[in-house]
Amino acid sequence: MLTQLTGHDLPQWISDTHSAGLSGISSFAKGLEQDLDAVTAGLTSRWNSGPVEGRVNHIKMIKRQMFGRAGLPLLRKRVLLTAAGHALIARNGVGLGPSQRADHGL
Repeated sequence: MLTQLTGHDLPQWISDTHSAGLSGISSFAKGLEQDLDAVTAGLTSRWNSGPVEGRVNHIKMIKRQMFGRAGLPLLRKRVLLTAAGHALIARNGVGLGPSQRADHGL
């Protein structure tokens, strides 16, 4: 469902999990049912927040690495420098595969 964007199959998957009798999966499916419309929309839409979440995760990693070592000015500088480095890599295609280079017009 995630790769094919077939969120409309979710109700059938949920009923299959309940009939399988696996308590952990069944409990997870029950949680999905509580907001079925939102979950279905998320599984059918091409848009996602993956790049933003990845960037937030990276900033948190830098913050953990620097814990107790420096203040906000150095943290800000490191975050901005890594962002500039990632932009440079994406712009020049360094470290990107052929399909990714094509996506960036390189």
